Amino acid sequence: MTDSINQLVADLVSGRVEVIDLSQPLGPATPVIELPPVFSQSPPFSMQEISRYDEHGPAWYCNTITLGEHTGTHFDAPVHWVTGKDVQDNTCDTLPASQFVGSAAVINVSLESQEDPDFLLTAERIREWEAEHGMIQPGSWVLLRTDWGYRTDPVDFFNADESGPHTPGFSRDASEFLAFERDVIGVGVETVGTDAGQAATFDPPFPNHSIMHGAGKLGLASLCNLDKLPPVGSILIAAPLKIVDGSGSPVRAIAIAPRVDTGRV
Repeated sequence: MTDSINQLVADLVSGRVEVIDLSQPLGPATPVIELPPVFSQSPPFSMQEISRYDEHGPAWYCNTITLGEHTGTHFDAPVHWVTGKDVQDNTCDTLPASQFVGSAAVINVSLESQEDPDFLLTAERIREWEAEHGMIQPGSWVLLRTDWGYRTDPVDFFNADESGPHTPGFSRDASEFLAFERDVIGVGVETVGTDAGQAATFDPPFPNHSIMHGAGKLGLASLCNLDKLPPVGSILIAAPLKIVDGSGSPVRAIAIAPRVDTGRV
């Protein structure tokens, strides 16, 4: 085991493997999900200066930040959804740290999502991916690559019209397949949430949240740079703040992966 750690360190130093940042910048311009007016809204990110080498603190700079738990690149704990409220160890402070690290299976549906922003990943499509790349192992993160992370304009990112947002996601059978037949840690997406934009109209509504969190699984949203990861062979680390009774947390999600040239400028 020591040899494995030493080899990883050597590979990092040599550049054979690299650390890839999968997180969006977090600031006042970070898009925040908008719920129907009848519901309470999550506040946008804001920052208030406490001191900056001045009379309030001559040698230090620090700020107060205000934001919702599910802002920017963020982590969803099982307790986030009503189906996960009774799951054991379901909050940010009680989840075992081992659940924050796992191999990553990256399913590329960027072309399908470009052609159809309401594209849904199905269990059949996952099996097709497995036929090429091997079975998704228990304890893996499954990441849905849509290249949505390159949509920097909030209007394009939410892609909404009078019927609501139109963004890709998971079908009900895909979420059930991953949660119960593959026993994944959780799923990650490049959109604002782990369900498709039109998921409020599905049966059940928001099936990925409902199924995954009810099964004690985790979620990651607003990821980026998934095009820099191979389909298999990388490690994802996504640790939430240890918020007591927390339903989620902003994260600095990172991956350790073999160095590859994606061809993207």
